Amino acid sequence: MLEPIINFLQGANFPAIYFLLFAFLVTYIENIFPPSPSDAILLFLGTFIGIGTVSFIPMLIFSTVGSSLGFMTMFWLGRNFGHKVIEHRRLKFITPETIEKPRLWFDKYGYWVIVVNRFLSGTRAVISFIAGLSDLKYLNSIIYCTISSIVWNFIILYLGMTFSENWREVDKFLDLYGKIVMIVIIVIAVILTIRFFIKKKKATEQK
Repeated sequence: MLEPIINFLQGANFPAIYFLLFAFLVTYIENIFPPSPSDAILLFLGTFIGIGTVSFIPMLIFSTVGSSLGFMTMFWLGRNFGHKVIEHRRLKFITPETIEKPRLWFDKYGYWVIVVNRFLSGTRAVISFIAGLSDLKYLNSIIYCTISSIVWNFIILYLGMTFSENWREVDKFLDLYGKIVMIVIIVIAVILTIRFFIKKKKATEQK
């Protein structure tokens, strides 16, 4: 999926606004239809900043707006249709089991989960959906997801701009980073889940 997109962009002679709109599109879609190679694409788009095709700030703005709107779209869906979706299994990647662990995170860490979520590729759609299911406020959620999107997209675009033709080496590092982070998340989730059931069992025995 990634290679055809890269080849298409490399061979195209688009004006700057097309690259900006494409950055908006890929960062928006990644929140709706995971998994998506949006980080790799955004990294590649950063190389066009390095050669002067498009400016850094507009690219950062468009990608951040896309990320934030994508997050809030799933947040809104979770808030308004979350329980029905889970009950009828409308989205295969969101099940009662997948939301249990993130709910524990929200109970303990609140809005900080939204901040960290942008740095955890592969969990963004699920986290934003569950954030909507939780009692989190719209305004606070928008602020936190926008801040995290700005920071993450800045890093990705800066790396793409700086490493230019060697952007694929950076992509390999990001891929490794994503795998390591997922392993850490799974370990932490397992620990939290075990602790939850241990406390629940102790509470039951004390009755």
